[in-house]
Amino acid sequence: MEQLLLLIFLPLVGAIVTAFAGKSAKIFSTVFSVASLVLALVIACNFIPNASTQYEVNLPWIADLGINFHAGIDGISMLVVLLTNLLVPIIILSSYKHDYKNPAAFYALILFMQTGLLLVFTALDAFLFYIGWEAALIPIYFICAIWGGKDRIRINMKFFVYTIAGSLFMLMGIIYLYLQNPAHNFDIQAFYALNLDGAQQGWIFWAFFIAFAIKMPIFPFHTWQPDTYTAAPAQGTMLLSGIMLKMGIYGVIRWLLPIVPTGVHDWGQLSIILSIIGIVYASLIAFTQKDAKRLVAYSSIAHVGLISAGIFAFNQQGLQGAMVQMLSHGINVVGLFFVLDIIFSRVKTNKIEELGGIAKVAPQLAIAFLIIVLGTVALPGTNGFIGEFLLLMGVYNYGIWAAAIAGLTIIFGAVYMLRMYQNVMLGQTNSLTITFTDIKGTEKLVLYTICALIIVLGVYPKPILHLTEASVQHLLEQVNQKLNTVN
Repeated sequence: MEQLLLLIFLPLVGAIVTAFAGKSAKIFSTVFSVASLVLALVIACNFIPNASTQYEVNLPWIADLGINFHAGIDGISMLVVLLTNLLVPIIILSSYKHDYKNPAAFYALILFMQTGLLLVFTALDAFLFYIGWEAALIPIYFICAIWGGKDRIRINMKFFVYTIAGSLFMLMGIIYLYLQNPAHNFDIQAFYALNLDGAQQGWIFWAFFIAFAIKMPIFPFHTWQPDTYTAAPAQGTMLLSGIMLKMGIYGVIRWLLPIVPTGVHDWGQLSIILSIIGIVYASLIAFTQKDAKRLVAYSSIAHVGLISAGIFAFNQQGLQGAMVQMLSHGINVVGLFFVLDIIFSRVKTNKIEELGGIAKVAPQLAIAFLIIVLGTVALPGTNGFIGEFLLLMGVYNYGIWAAAIAGLTIIFGAVYMLRMYQNVMLGQTNSLTITFTDIKGTEKLVLYTICALIIVLGVYPKPILHLTEASVQHLLEQVNQKLNTVN
């Protein structure tokens, strides 16, 4: 109990301290983020990989409304808790070469966002989940709006409107479930136990699905993403793509599937169709991109589309693949955006046609970039392979034609990612890249860590699969039992 409370609120304490740390903010934020990672690893080492909820805390909060501070960790949440606490120190270290204006506020917002994310990933009370959902949005909005690039205000207003609109749909769904609950509380198990008819489950499905689909994002709720990823500062883009979009994926698995299984059964096919359209659409758009950052943004939409299709295929392979790929995608996409940030910091452009020959003058960067690209395109032996293999197996078990089209993400991804690598890294140097310097210091530390994770998790994914297997199986049994009772 005490460990989970410390895990959630340590970043918040760090945010408060960092906000008053002045020029030392970078150091303080690093210390607190690393301390959070160490604590998360301690919790993970003592975690028993079964279907039970562990480190549970259930304290009265707003008793008159049936709201408790109820949180806990099972195998599903353990994975995203580890991902969050792993990526935050990496993202902070990746910023060491930048001199952001008002660094105390910048790093404090990152740590504040970490607390919101951890609330989302551990909440067992719907009201607490919603508070974390909104708490994670506020800091990333200010990070993008204050330290973002050109036209950032308009772009972030669109991002904010999209996400707030989705949140309001979800809030209506949560309030409705609360009113249907005889105990009049927001406890997740009470929501699981509700007997809602098909019509009720249908509209609750859409109330939650829209919120989660915007956050992921999947087609056609994705239009805020490319501009926001491009205009955000590098670390903001890493937070959005590496961790924040996992809120939507996690929400579908934790809240949508078990609460409204009939709604998922009725609308799941449409969800898979939208996901697959997103895969093909985003991949085709990625082919046309001249800016490497936008290319990676569209690549992310395609990969998340496959994760979404695997979840709604609703079988063991699809859900296990989604869990593994959440971790792998987070690591890989942060690596990609960091490499592009390094390139931009040196030559002030991410235009693919203006680059070339960087491998000749920066071989260490080129090797690290290649490993990250190979992980992204799911080369066997890298972390991206096992997740995409399981996802495609899950979609195949749902329908062979769905798997055939969804599998295009691997083929298309390999083409546009390797072509980007070739145009950026290989060939002859030009007037911009001839003076390019290789990675050093914290750049090496971050990229070497990411590359090591890509290789280790690719060669030996068993611990990750074992961590989530029992919880995923238990979730499937819960939902299938509920469906059988209804039928």
